[in-house]
Parts: sequence; C-alpha cells; structure tokens
Amino acid sequence: MWDQLQNIILQFGWRDALDISLLALIFYKLIILVRGTRAIQLLKGLMLLLIATIGVRQLGLTAIDWLLRQVMTIGLIAIPIVFQPELRRGLEQLGRGKMFVRTSYLYREKDLQEIIGELIKAIQVLVKNRIGALIIMERETGINEFIETGIRMESHVSAELLINIFMPRTPLHDGAVIIKGSRVMAAGCYLPLTENPHLSKELGTRHRAAIGISENSDAVAIVVSEETGAISLANNGKLTRYLDYKTLEKMLFNLFKPPSESTPFWQWRSSDD
Repeated sequence: MWDQLQNIILQFGWRDALDISLLALIFYKLIILVRGTRAIQLLKGLMLLLIATIGVRQLGLTAIDWLLRQVMTIGLIAIPIVFQPELRRGLEQLGRGKMFVRTSYLYREKDLQEIIGELIKAIQVLVKNRIGALIIMERETGINEFIETGIRMESHVSAELLINIFMPRTPLHDGAVIIKGSRVMAAGCYLPLTENPHLSKELGTRHRAAIGISENSDAVAIVVSEETGAISLANNGKLTRYLDYKTLEKMLFNLFKPPSESTPFWQWRSSDD
C-alpha cells in the first residue's frame, strides 16, 4: 500500500499540481460567487437530488430512478436560467478584474452596536418629522440584483446620511436603501411587491415592498410610515407593526448578532407556536 502511494507521489508532476490547484481555485471562486445568494439553496436542492438518484439506483428502485433522472435532466436544462443573475455578475466581475478580489460584508460584532445605533438615531428623526423610509438590511441571502436597481453609494452607515436620503423631494427618497454589512450599498432601489392577498388595504407600497423582499430573501426590512410615523419591521414574509425604538433595537440585535449568541432554534420555534 505504501509503495503504491509512493509511486503515485513520484509520478505526480508539477503540471498535475498546477492543474489541481487551478481547478480548486475555480471551484472556490464559484462557491464564493453563489454563497449568500438564493442560488445556493437551489444548488443544495440539486445536490440532494443527485444523492437521492445514486441511492435509489443502488437500491434498484427502477421507477423512482427513472423519475429522478427525468427531474435531473430538466434541472440541468434550467440551470442557466436559474443562475442567470450569478452568471451575469460573475462575468461582470471577470471583465472588471474583480473575480479574484476577496470582499467581506459580514456584520462584525464590534460594528453591530454602532450600526444599529445609527439606524435608531435616523429613525427617531424620520418618525418625528413624518418622513417615510424603507431600509433593507441584508443577511445571508445576497440581494445584489436589487442593489443594482438603485444608485450605488458604498458609504458608511450614518444617521445623517440616511436622513438626507429620505428627505422629501430629493432624488432618492422614493426608493429603498440597502445596507450590506457596515455600508449603505445603494439608495433608490426597486423591490418586489408582495402578492399576498390577505394584507390590510391600508398598507402602502413601502410596506408591501418590505414584505416582498423578506419573502424573496432573508433580508430584514424597516419601514417608517409617512402618514402615521409608525415603525414596522418585515422578516420572513411577516410584518410587525407599531414598534417602539427599544423593541426595534432588540429585534435587530436578535436578528444580526453572531450565531454563538443567537437565540437557540427551539426558543424561536416555541415563540412561533
């Protein structure tokens, strides 16, 4: 056994090492490209289908094997359509020379307190002056396709910036602000509206857009009503209305604090029940 391993190592040339290294780098960049996007969930689904197909084939279940093979064929045809945003973004990054530049937009523990503090300060001013606002905070699922619909900013989160963006009769006040990590990535963004027919008729476009983005991703949306000054938060397709500042601050901390400090899964389940 050891002799065979030594022979393999001796036959392993520098071209093989270069070949494997480049292949590993390409796979790594592909994973980085789809990580944090909705496409990663679809990719997991395809992997589960592949594992199920292999398992069914080993067990000799002919009918189920045939059905899974048909589903996999359809899935392979649909991949270019499903992954169109990621493919487009990857080609754009390659053209701009950014494919191999590592970026990170994670919420760091030391920055979280400051970011939420700036948000609360801005919301206090917006509520006091009855200025409508829609603020989106990205979590794990990437929402770059919505960032691209707005005006790129990439500025540090500050109360003054958010207040100025939403001032009436300014160019960006009608759209949504999207925050990614510690930066305001874009303003004036267009979001998908929810198609839930059971919502109250009094909810306006901002509230419906907030619910819509939370249905399409795990992002958190904060809404300040222009008519009433009420604060709402949308998460996972659900809208919580009439929040005070302390409750909003607590909810944001629970949603964005590091996993080691997050509320355990069974506590979330019991609270939902």
